[in-house]
Amino acid sequence: AQAHSLSVLYGSAVIGGLAIGCVFGTCMGTALKWFPDRRGLAAGMIAAGYGLGAAATSVPLAKMIRVSGYREAFHFFGVLQGVTIFLLALLLVKPTSPSRVRSRKAIHQGTEHNVLETFRSRVFWLIYLIYLLIAVGGMIVTAQLGPIARDFGLEASTVTILGLSAPLVGWAVSIDNIANGITRPISGFFSDVIGRENAMLLMFSFEAIALSGLGLFGRNSYAFLVFAALIFLFWGEIFVLFPAICGDCFGSRNAAANNGLLYTAKGTSAIAVPLASVFVPAMGTWTTLLLATAISSACAGLLAKFVLGPMRQRARIPVDESRAYIVS
Repeated sequence: AQAHSLSVLYGSAVIGGLAIGCVFGTCMGTALKWFPDRRGLAAGMIAAGYGLGAAATSVPLAKMIRVSGYREAFHFFGVLQGVTIFLLALLLVKPTSPSRVRSRKAIHQGTEHNVLETFRSRVFWLIYLIYLLIAVGGMIVTAQLGPIARDFGLEASTVTILGLSAPLVGWAVSIDNIANGITRPISGFFSDVIGRENAMLLMFSFEAIALSGLGLFGRNSYAFLVFAALIFLFWGEIFVLFPAICGDCFGSRNAAANNGLLYTAKGTSAIAVPLASVFVPAMGTWTTLLLATAISSACAGLLAKFVLGPMRQRARIPVDESRAYIVS
């Protein structure tokens, strides 16, 4: 709120980003520890809450900026969030350890892995690669939705839905945010039932279809809306499936740290966003790049099902197939 130079502004943004990461990572890690037999659903609820918080505050935040200015908005919401998070953090309780919980699935057995052990694991790096392959498409579409619409000649298009008319990109952003939030708890629960690798194969295959559809048919306004929504519907689950499978593979004790290490894959995948801006002019259209990300998503699903699953078995990290006890 008191920034008078770009260096102070950027420094404050970095500190704020680190704080958000700490809060999100702590909440996710705690949920993974408390619900080892329902890691997917637990991770989905935390990830959905992250999105709902942004949705709930965007309108009042914009109104306060318009009425009172951005400095007052920074002060008010900064103090409100800080006090709220501090008080709620006092209610967090570490799960009793060790504990034994009866489950229908063999989620994790054996040694609890610390960060260094996780970092040295081949299973971790395969999961990291899969994360990169699936994250790239969604990251590009999230950042470049407007330029994609412009390339398809839809920048000035207006779409009417249920009697309400609005610019195409505005509709797309609103619908995409809803789709991105809805998918998180649903996909998490789904992965608890059928297993992580099966859920990844299914979701990532649908993501590949959605990316291909946008590239091939996105020049129609309504097709653009539908396929953009589907992209986010089947992309938002990466914030659920990967924390869950990380806990499955490497245990509950260091779940927050291990998941934080894995989460860096999202930041790494963001490198594709500026690269896309360089490659698209050379290729002449977004269609080629969208089809390339579709192939990447399909490869992620195939790797998860046919390489990761067998590798977990060879590494004696059980897949979700038999009845067993969970050690947390």
